[in-house]
Amino acid sequence: MALMQNAAIHYWEDLYNFSDQKKKDVFSINPSQNVTFCASRINGCSNRRCLKVNANIKGYKIVDTINGKKVNGIHVEEMTFLGQRNTDLIKDRSIEEPNHEYLLGRFVEDRFVYRQSFVIRSYEIGPDKTATMETLMNLLQETALNHVASSGVAGNGFGATREMSLRKLIWVVTRIHVQVDNYSSWGDVVEIDTWVDAARKNGMRRDWIIRDYNTHKIITRATSTWVIMNRETRRLCKIPDEVKNEVQPFYLNRTAIATEDIDSEKIEKVTDESAERIRTGLAPRWSDMDANQHVNNVKYIGWILESVPINVLEDYNLTSMTLEYRRECRQSNVLESLTSMKAKTAENKPNNTAKEDFKCTHLLRMEDDNAEIVRARSVWQYKQKHMI
Repeated sequence: MALMQNAAIHYWEDLYNFSDQKKKDVFSINPSQNVTFCASRINGCSNRRCLKVNANIKGYKIVDTINGKKVNGIHVEEMTFLGQRNTDLIKDRSIEEPNHEYLLGRFVEDRFVYRQSFVIRSYEIGPDKTATMETLMNLLQETALNHVASSGVAGNGFGATREMSLRKLIWVVTRIHVQVDNYSSWGDVVEIDTWVDAARKNGMRRDWIIRDYNTHKIITRATSTWVIMNRETRRLCKIPDEVKNEVQPFYLNRTAIATEDIDSEKIEKVTDESAERIRTGLAPRWSDMDANQHVNNVKYIGWILESVPINVLEDYNLTSMTLEYRRECRQSNVLESLTSMKAKTAENKPNNTAKEDFKCTHLLRMEDDNAEIVRARSVWQYKQKHMI
């Protein structure tokens, strides 16, 4: 930019003197190309000319992949690096570039499954340089919303269909179970599949699987149950037939987690007597609110982990988590986080290296009246890298 600003204060005759090789190198202008000049007189001074220059940095390529993988759904055949970017500093804005078909993911398997890829960003990893449970949950939520948005039945609500929007209805999650085999690292690319199916008479089930894009190995599985709530009265209601007609064509009778492996057991309530740790004074911020005017369901995970001992957070991996949502939380609420811990028998480990895994039970509740917000259960596995 400094070079371009300095160029503007010279007379055009000097600038266009391409006999000077240094000027050719600086501006990278081909004299045979059309160059437009404009003249103006300022405060009675002599005419000055403005030279419009299209600058081009040679030898660079646009980065749409990392290590040959799609970045947020954009795909390019060859592998490129940041040092090979090709970009025009000045573009012809009259030419509109169409959105890439993979920009928001795509439908596969006869449009029953929606697939989207993501790169793990630096701000989505924790102290151990791997993605956090909150990151995974955010990616699951993003894929679900894009699934609805791309389906052709989306209304003007946050993940709502047209018929839901007309009736002021929204989806709310009542239970979600996530199993993690491996956490991705910074820069890794993951591919997420999601689909829906009926859940009993008055609910919808949404499942996900997350694969490592490079190895195609499934590293995370998740399943959830959703019901409909009136946006204004905040009361649950039955799914109208008109809404069923919109979503039923997308139903796929498939489960991400085998029935026998799903954590469907009742989550016991943690009390002041059974809790080993209690964290108080947890206050939602404005940024914790979502488009449906309540605390985003992913935010609860961070508050739950506030009452988990620091040595567990440092030395153990969170391999499974089940959340049971019982009540909405608003910005004005102040919460308490309670956690009870129980040793889980270590299996398939040599006696001299065996470390106890933990199963924790959690409760988020209102600080003023102890009303329950979320019950949760988590499983923690000792990190292999710490074993001798």
